[in-house]
Amino acid sequence: MVHTLKVSNRPHKLTQELDMLSHRTFARRMLVAAVSTGAVLVGAAAPVSAQPAPPPPNCTAADLAGIMSGVMAATSAYLFTHPPVNDFFTSMKDVPKEERREALVSFLDANPQVKAEMQGIRQPAVDFRQRCG
Repeated sequence: MVHTLKVSNRPHKLTQELDMLSHRTFARRMLVAAVSTGAVLVGAAAPVSAQPAPPPPNCTAADLAGIMSGVMAATSAYLFTHPPVNDFFTSMKDVPKEERREALVSFLDANPQVKAEMQGIRQPAVDFRQRCG
């Protein structure tokens, strides 16, 4: 059995309430959709704006490895060609860590030429760190 509702020219109170409810629901859903869309757009844009500036040229890990290998090769050559300096650094392996820095400072203060030459060897690493952070 099918019930039919007599429709008149005048809107029924229940129909008006359903219309208002559907308009509120529609408006609420649109508001939620707009807010959600805005949140997605802001969330998608945040990583782009949060990316750090690219590093300066020649500041990659490969660049650092190349510089450090050059510094180490030059240090090795220097130590082999300066036996007293090599002997000093070799003897440092048995000195407690707390005393090494003081011993190194004393040695380099007593040998200013060695200090200047060792600083010259290490200068590319210092420059890299100043340029690249």
